Amino acid sequence: MNDELWPSPAYSRQVERLRAAIGETIYLAELADSEVQLAVRLTDRPFVLLGIIEFPRPDPVRGLTPHLILLDDGRGVNLGRIARITRRPFSPAPADVLYLDTEAHENLLFSERRLTPAFIAQRSRAVLGQCLGKSVAPVLAGPGGPSAGRLSGPTGEEAT
Repeated sequence: MNDELWPSPAYSRQVERLRAAIGETIYLAELADSEVQLAVRLTDRPFVLLGIIEFPRPDPVRGLTPHLILLDDGRGVNLGRIARITRRPFSPAPADVLYLDTEAHENLLFSERRLTPAFIAQRSRAVLGQCLGKSVAPVLAGPGGPSAGRLSGPTGEEAT
């Protein structure tokens, strides 16, 4: 069992920093999830932070935190769906960061990118070969090394 405090004291400090920024223009890096992927949507679209309200049903398992931010576009967004809130859209200085989900920031926003054009071309040729019934498809090596008859994806996991 994990005995860490949730939400953390750092979260509470960030919520207070957001409360102090009500009425200011902010920029979001929002988590965009679907059935098959989780990504971060980072744009230069400004929003005005209208308020912070309590969220009555936080759920750490589903990533829902105890607070929503209210935006001038009519949305209320749970802080668990946001990777970063800043005063500048791109490359903000530390003083411009109002809220930061460290895990999402490190693992999604600035994780190593391995989907290069060469990787995509190699993978496409291998998959096409399998679809056309080639008995020996080219094997791609991921971090774990080659696997006979299987393709490994950009994370090293084998595709079936």
